[in-house]
Amino acid sequence: MKRLVLYFSVYGTAKAVAEEIAKQTGADIREIVPAFPYDSNRANYNALAALAKKEHDENRRPAIKKKINLEGYDTIFIGYPMWWYTFPMIIYTLFDEYDFSGKTIIPFNTHMGSGDGGTYQTIAQLEPNATLLKGLPVEMSAAERGSAKAVEKWLNHLGI
Repeated sequence: MKRLVLYFSVYGTAKAVAEEIAKQTGADIREIVPAFPYDSNRANYNALAALAKKEHDENRRPAIKKKINLEGYDTIFIGYPMWWYTFPMIIYTLFDEYDFSGKTIIPFNTHMGSGDGGTYQTIAQLEPNATLLKGLPVEMSAAERGSAKAVEKWLNHLGI
């Protein structure tokens, strides 16, 4: 069974959880890199939030910079931060451009109080031919402090 941790992160919290999952599972890890980078300076948070809302309201699909090779992976962890109570629009790009049929998707996300915001159900709707396992929502400050114990408990619950 070959596993991949695929993640999108601007401030590094989803990346930190992704790295912990890869460490504990021995999975390969790849970042979803946008063709046009987002400002990762937290001092500019309001501008990022406004851009994220605009992308959402206009149903945009931001381009992914590099092709992601999913061949040979049967289990794919997909991680992202919550933006406007859903996943960033680049995650819709991912599901539009890649076929996850026959694969097992295990979502995880970071948030500031919205849990998964219904995104796990959205993934199930977008990828009906994939198997979706229980996701892991991690509060942003908890992700920054370290998610090793939460990831371990979640992976044990999933039998991984």
